[in-house]
Amino acid sequence: MSQPASVEAVVIPQARDIGGFGVRRALPSAGRRMVGPFVFLDEMGPADFAPGTGMDVRPHPHIGLATLTYLLDGALFHRDSLGHAQEISPGAVNLMVAGRGIVHSERSPPDFRAAGGRMRGLQLWLGLPEKFEQADPGFEHHGRETLPTLEGGGFRLRLALGGLHGLRAPPTTFSTCFFADIMLDAGATYEFADDHEERAFYLVEGEIEIDGAVFPAGELVVIRPGARTALRARTPSRFAALGGEAMDGPRFLWWNFVSSSRERIFAARAAWEAGHFPSIEGDPEFIPAPELKAL
Repeated sequence: MSQPASVEAVVIPQARDIGGFGVRRALPSAGRRMVGPFVFLDEMGPADFAPGTGMDVRPHPHIGLATLTYLLDGALFHRDSLGHAQEISPGAVNLMVAGRGIVHSERSPPDFRAAGGRMRGLQLWLGLPEKFEQADPGFEHHGRETLPTLEGGGFRLRLALGGLHGLRAPPTTFSTCFFADIMLDAGATYEFADDHEERAFYLVEGEIEIDGAVFPAGELVVIRPGARTALRARTPSRFAALGGEAMDGPRFLWWNFVSSSRERIFAARAAWEAGHFPSIEGDPEFIPAPELKAL
């Protein structure tokens, strides 16, 4: 069946490895560079860790973006060069603003590593508008119980960032955007709000039908601007809805750096290699920068 008129693009993620942990990268891709301010989307796992094993993403730098970490299963421990040390559990939000530069690590916490278990989640990067790209770095944690929810007609929604359906999530935003975790019962329908310029959903589990076309788990479906779209769950389903206003210009991505300026990325790589980024107390082992190719 042909693609529905309301669907602008479908992205099939590419498999990657981070810290010995498999991910599927939906953004950026050849078919779509960003959705609203979201320039990066990884689905982490699912992975089942044996007792004594876990995930280890060593200290690495970021500039020009904000990272949003949202877990579906398991636990993760964040440390950064500002001194924050925070465990995140499913349904909570870690939001880290890199701005002019920050270093962080992400590892399985000791209790999870000792017991083993399932790890699954989403990590997203939001490009910062040019006027905020050099802002002071920062970090926020918001527990599951602080995030607004909405239920009705077989769907359950938790808003983790921005505004949607009249709800407002507590994390700081730098442009108009949203990110929501939505569950649908089999046969239930969710009317995708059309009050944002750019919208997409990433299906974590289940099957979603739009105008007779079926989309399986593991795909990013980009909705055409202004289209009124009904998502019907053929099976119990869960997806992340995201989007917002278009960025104020293109962004260059290299390794962990995002910027509207190539020169700023070159300078950040040189600073990292020269050891000019701050270190993380208690987690000194850093990731070396890869070879810098033309942007």
